[in-house]
Amino acid sequence: MSREVYLIIAILILVVLLGTFIVTFIVYRKTPVPKGCENIKISEENCAACGHKECSHYLGEDKE
Repeated sequence: MSREVYLIIAILILVVLLGTFIVTFIVYRKTPVPKGCENIKISEENCAACGHKECSHYLGEDKE
């Protein structure tokens, strides 16, 4: 195949990937929050009792 054909194939693949991203992002934004998860807040007492120091919500004393 010629170089132009490979270029067209590459552009088509990029367009398909970009289109897939846009469609999935729109569907994600339109998906409603599950019931019971609307107002979830980080609980300090639950975080203090948790041992997962890798968690971004960890409130331990040794957190930098």
